[in-house]
Amino acid sequence: MSTGDLEALLRVTAPGYVGEAPPDVAFGTTDTPVGRLTLAVTGRGVVACSYDDEHAVFARVSRAIGSFIGPDPRRLDPVKRELDAYFAGRLRAFSTPVDLQLVSSFTRTVVQMMLAVPYGSVTTYQEIAERIGRPQALHAVANALGGNPVCVFVPCHRAVDSSGALGGYAGGAAAKEHLLRLEGALS
Repeated sequence: MSTGDLEALLRVTAPGYVGEAPPDVAFGTTDTPVGRLTLAVTGRGVVACSYDDEHAVFARVSRAIGSFIGPDPRRLDPVKRELDAYFAGRLRAFSTPVDLQLVSSFTRTVVQMMLAVPYGSVTTYQEIAERIGRPQALHAVANALGGNPVCVFVPCHRAVDSSGALGGYAGGAAAKEHLLRLEGALS
C-alpha cells in the first residue's frame, strides 16, 4: 500500500484524520526478510506487528481502540529501526514495550509467557500450557499464540511442538524457520 493509498484509507475510515495532528495510534507497514509487517503503535507500545494486511489490522485496531489512527514517523521509525537491527542480527531484545490491549485475558497470559523465552531458545506448547496451570489446554495455547497480534516483538515463533516439529505460525512455516535460524535456535 502506498503512502497515498494509506492516506486515502485513513480519510475514509477515520473522518477526524487531518494528516498533521499526531494520531493516537501510529500506523504503517515495514518490509522485512519474512515479509511485510503491519505496525500499530499506541502511547503504551506496539499494539500490532502483524503479517495480516493493513486493511485487516486497521479495522481491528479501529474497532478495539477506536482512536485517531494515522502515520506518525516519530513513533513508527524507532520500531522499524529495532526490527531492522533484529533482522540484521544486531538486536536480541526489543526495548519498545508491547501493548496487549488487543488480546483476551487468556491470550495475554499465554503471550506474556513467551516474553520470558530467551532469544535463541524454544519452548513447547505443552510447556506453556503447564506453566499457566492448564496442562490440558494445548490447543487453546496454540490458538492463542496463533492470534498473537504483536508477532516478532512477542516471540511466539519460539514455541514448537513437543514432537520437535515447528508447529504453526501466523507468518507461515518459512518465516518461523527463518526467525529461529536467525536466533540460532535451529541449526
